[in-house]
This record gives sequence, C-alpha cells and structure tokens, in this order.
Amino acid sequence: MIAGSYKRSGYLSASGEIGIDVTEYVPLVKKLAGILVARLPASIDIDDMVQVGVIGLIDAARQFDPGQGVQFETFASQRVRGAMLDELRRQDWMPRHVRRQARQIEEAVARLEHRLGHAPLDSEIAAEMNLSLDAYQDALGDCKGMSLLHFEDFGDADEGVADALANIIDPQSPDPLGTLADSGFRQDLIAAIGQLPERDRLVMALYYEQDLNLKEIGAVLGVSESRVSQLHTQAIVRLRAHLRDWL
Repeated sequence: MIAGSYKRSGYLSASGEIGIDVTEYVPLVKKLAGILVARLPASIDIDDMVQVGVIGLIDAARQFDPGQGVQFETFASQRVRGAMLDELRRQDWMPRHVRRQARQIEEAVARLEHRLGHAPLDSEIAAEMNLSLDAYQDALGDCKGMSLLHFEDFGDADEGVADALANIIDPQSPDPLGTLADSGFRQDLIAAIGQLPERDRLVMALYYEQDLNLKEIGAVLGVSESRVSQLHTQAIVRLRAHLRDWL
C-alpha cells in the first residue's frame, strides 16, 4: 500500500529532475524497521516505524547528490534511521527525572532483597528511600508504564536518550532480543516471577495471561485502578531488581 501510493506521485532528485524511484528501496526501509523494532519493547509498532522510514527515504531521494561519491542505499539508510530515531525520541514521554526515580526505586528494592532475604514490603521500600508510604506510592504512580526493558539498559545510565537509541540500533551493541531468547534469562525471569509477593504475581497473571485491564483487575482485587497501576509498576521494579545482571 505504501509503495503503490508513493509510486504514482513520482520523485525528484536534488537537481529537480526525475530521479530515484524510492519504491525500489521500500524493502530496505522495512528491513531497517525490523532490525530496530526487534531491539525495542513490544509497544513500538513496526508499521509506524516503516511509515516514518518511508518519509525519511523520500527526503533522502530529494536530497541525494550522486556527485558526492556515496551510494544512494548508504545515504538513504542514514536518513531512514535518523527519521526513525527522531520518532522514537518524540514518543519518549517519560521525563528524565522520572526515569531516575524509577532507577532509585529499583536500586532500593535490590538492596533490601539482598539484606532481608525476601521481597520487601511497600513500607520497607519507602523507609529505605526516606519517603512516607504515600510519597512512595505516588512515585510508583509517576513511573506508570515502565517496562521490563528500557532504552537505557543498552547504554550508559547517564547517557541521553539519543545516545541510548544510537546504541540500540548499532548492530554491534548488546541485543535485547538475544537476551530475552537466552534460556538462562528465561529461567531467571521465571524464578523472579515466582518470588514476587502473591498480590504482585496475581496482578501480572491477570494482566499478561488473562488480558484483563487495570480497571477489571481492580474489581477482582477490590482496589482502585490507580492502586493496580502501582502494583503493576512495583512488580516490574521487583523483576528488574532480580534481573539486574542481565539488564
């Protein structure tokens, strides 16, 4: 559908003459999008990346100058990747201070589990962070939507999002898909889920196995939707704390 709609309109080179037929390079866009999406959380839609990449491809066709001695495929690949990364940056809604807060919660959970030998209570995590219980639960609410894997897990924790994204798309960088496929990681993840507090484990099961939404889970547990969101975030934090060596 994308290729057909663009082919009818024709394309112009930088000189204004009819130039490169970008429909020939749509498979390249799809390939680059597939490589990128395979290294990102499941919430990233490959079709969105393809559409953004095609826009980058058209821009590359308009600006390409064969006199520079660079092959169009190389030039276009850079433009397509850049367009996709720009879109990912645009979608990156979580402010840096919230990411830092999520990391602090994760570190507090890891310290407590090591020290106590069991999954810490909300009140114990709050005390470890020198927060009131209400403030800790508010912090969990701020971190709503965090995932098991973050962009920053595959770069330096102090990098900006742009640098972390560049690492992700670099084929020489650590591969999150490969990590997830590793049998050792899967075994550790299963073990980590088994060690979650019963309520956190139930939330995860209802959300990921039974496909209930937060409101429906709240009805099952007899708590508010916002509390279910906090429990879900806390479960993710606990899992990340268990899997720190992998992440």
